[in-house]
Amino acid sequence: MTAVDDRPLADLQTFGYDQQLERKVGTFASFAVGFSFVSILTTVFQLFGLGYGFGGTAFFWTWPAVFAGQLLVALCFSELAARYPISGAIYQWSRRLGGAVVGWFAGWTMIIAQIVTLAAAAIALQVVLPVVWTGFQVIGTDPALDSVSGASNAVLLGVVLLAVTTVLNAASIRITAIASSVGVVCELVGVALVVVLLFVHAERGPAVLLHATNLDSTTGYFVPLLMSSLMAAYVLVGFDSAGELSEETHNPRRTAPRTILRAVAASGLGGALLIVAALMAAPSLTDGKLATEGLPYVLTSRLGTVPGKLLLLDVAVAVFVCTLAIQTSASRMIFSMARDRVLPFSAQLAKVSGRTGTPVVPTVVSGVLAAALLAVNIGNPALFLALTSVCIMLMYLAYLMVTVPMLVQRLRGRLATGELDETGRPLFSMGRWGTLVNAVAVLYGLGMAINLGWPRAEVFDPEGGHWYLQFLGPIALGATALLGLIAYAAQRRDYHATIGSPQPRRWLGGSAVAAEEA
Repeated sequence: MTAVDDRPLADLQTFGYDQQLERKVGTFASFAVGFSFVSILTTVFQLFGLGYGFGGTAFFWTWPAVFAGQLLVALCFSELAARYPISGAIYQWSRRLGGAVVGWFAGWTMIIAQIVTLAAAAIALQVVLPVVWTGFQVIGTDPALDSVSGASNAVLLGVVLLAVTTVLNAASIRITAIASSVGVVCELVGVALVVVLLFVHAERGPAVLLHATNLDSTTGYFVPLLMSSLMAAYVLVGFDSAGELSEETHNPRRTAPRTILRAVAASGLGGALLIVAALMAAPSLTDGKLATEGLPYVLTSRLGTVPGKLLLLDVAVAVFVCTLAIQTSASRMIFSMARDRVLPFSAQLAKVSGRTGTPVVPTVVSGVLAAALLAVNIGNPALFLALTSVCIMLMYLAYLMVTVPMLVQRLRGRLATGELDETGRPLFSMGRWGTLVNAVAVLYGLGMAINLGWPRAEVFDPEGGHWYLQFLGPIALGATALLGLIAYAAQRRDYHATIGSPQPRRWLGGSAVAAEEA
């Protein structure tokens, strides 16, 4: 370790933890993890049809609206990443701001959301690889996700991908960081190439953004655009992953806040350009293929088969690094909570391999659970799609369990201030704008969580006939809370014994100790 790394080691001890994870993540790798979780090349390709199907060409405007809201949330997270550079960020931040119960449920909710998101990312290979080469369609001949053969093949490809990411994540954080960095470079280059090539082959000008294709007085505008905003809401999450790796990052107080914001900014700009380029280059806006086939249809029809398939291979790389990043974040969240004796089997889940320097058991557990969840897609693809939609709602609720108590502590004047980062500079801060930004972030998060979970048949049960799919949001929320209460009750004594001991009372640091005592 160099001298500049001594401060993070000492910091971690003041929070009551010893350095167990290997600190080998640099600035770009930290950015890569946050950007990979969002992975616009994966999610925009996967979900473009969802947004266009509900909102038509006007759905573009839901992207900057959601981006603005998530940027406010990211600003709040950046302040916390500078003050609490600890793995399991959402859990650690919410516990220190809102207390033991709020922290526990934020972490529990986030773990469930991350594991479902992990399965959803892995299954995205089915959208890309069979289009590139029919040999990737190992089971049956129909690659459509809603067909029996397509759903089964998606599970096969997803399980193989999860096996690879599990091995890499368990082997070394250095290997994971390198793979993420290389993958993100490929993804950034791919986004730039797709945008430029589609602009060159544009059928219409940027005025298309002012059209109202598929919307008129009979459909209305507000409700369809609310539903189409779900596409952007599904995509622009996970930027907090840079904070998840704080205990493995060099100079985390300085690095993590900036990489969180860079990940959001790069994703917002890149995603907007992808959507604009697709709308300008699409062969038709009214033949229905944009809603059913999305961006792969635009690429192969406008650029030709060979260039289109080469770019789709780059999308496959993005799917890989996205899956890798989500699993990294999920394993660190499990490890961080188990270290505080919060979860069942905490003794096993809190172990860090002396050989690899990684939490191997949480990594394997997250991979196995995600692979098991993929099996749902074989019997009922509609249920799997509904589950992936609901998991994003859970993620927004976990974010709210950070931003709401943060606003409360800010209004009470109890947020830690006046500290310095590892380079001797003041910690990242929003200054006098902090209260306003935090308040708007809370309002935005609450509104979007309601929008995500609202029981709309068009979103959760488009084929009809399955009432439980339409109400899956409230059902999933109730099931998550019930299972959480059971798990919390089982671990309550150990949990409160841990956070109530003299050592963890130093975790807050500075004036935030008063907030915990209060």
